[in-house]
Amino acid sequence: MPLPFLTADRAFDTADDVALPYDDRDRWRRPYRPGPWRVGAAALLLLLASFVLFAGVIIAATASVSSAGTVFAIALAGVACALRLLRMGVWVSARGLRHVAFVITRTTAWDQVAAVRTVQQPVRWLGLPRTVQGQALVLDRQGRPADSPPLLTSHNADFLGRDQLAFDRAADTLEAWAAEYRRA
Repeated sequence: MPLPFLTADRAFDTADDVALPYDDRDRWRRPYRPGPWRVGAAALLLLLASFVLFAGVIIAATASVSSAGTVFAIALAGVACALRLLRMGVWVSARGLRHVAFVITRTTAWDQVAAVRTVQQPVRWLGLPRTVQGQALVLDRQGRPADSPPLLTSHNADFLGRDQLAFDRAADTLEAWAAEYRRA
């Protein structure tokens, strides 16, 4: 009995990860999977937090409770940062488009969206100050200047290390959602 969800022989970036027709469109969903850089960084942060939690247990058994509480708080902050790192990205629903960054979240209703388009421009590599030539998905809002940060780039933590089709598919999906809900 083959178990395809347990094997590595199936392709992960295929067209079978599109939303099913019976899915609830009012739920917030990310139309693409988190990338390997984002998942790897979160995994390393969770690994570090587990070591800090283990150290907190040792400190709680041998030293004062206040110092153990401080170490536990540091570990919980690491877990919260890892979960927020995994939550980052672009989420869509019938209500609008939500851009989740590490610290802030911006939600734009579909009636405020003028256009969602892909442009060729210098983009940041993994969010660092270094820029490379790539593609970016930008959001144009009605009545606002177009100097907002891009929603997605071909070199961010979700698409770096994946083939170009993953970014194209995510950008096309977001553009399709915008075209559908701006008309409605």
